[in-house]
Amino acid sequence: MRAPIPEPKPGDLIEIFRPFYRHWAIYVGDGYVIHLAPPSEIAGAGAASIMSALHDKAIVKKELLYYVAGSDKYQVNNKHDDKYDPLPPSKIIQRAEELVGQEVLYKLTSENCEHFVNELRYGVARSDQVRDVVMAAGIAGVGLAAMGLIGVMLSRNRKQKQ
Repeated sequence: MRAPIPEPKPGDLIEIFRPFYRHWAIYVGDGYVIHLAPPSEIAGAGAASIMSALHDKAIVKKELLYYVAGSDKYQVNNKHDDKYDPLPPSKIIQRAEELVGQEVLYKLTSENCEHFVNELRYGVARSDQVRDVVMAAGIAGVGLAAMGLIGVMLSRNRKQKQ
């Protein structure tokens, strides 16, 4: 039997495992989260919600966690508590509640849902998802460049031997 998911505490970061990416929200109590949702974001939409990345605006929403997560798994993930001091829960919730209903800028690379919740909890907007994708793309790019360089060198070698 699987252990039940512990009840999040106010101010906790909630990581929701969508297909292909992670959606982030901040727990504010009584089963509710506040999250940044582009207009096309449909709670529990799974893979379809990846289309939300194409928008440049988002709405700050307060919704029930079970509704936002839908059938996707989620967990409490205050992963930067060892690097940054979290603000007091009352301050996190106050800041989040003040934003509910507002339309804000949304950029996949610099102002996404993960940046949003980290800014609320720690006062530092950051997204490890974006960093990890950029790093992977950089590593892949270096690998492709190296393969191209090796190809050019082999081609020159063949020409010199002819």
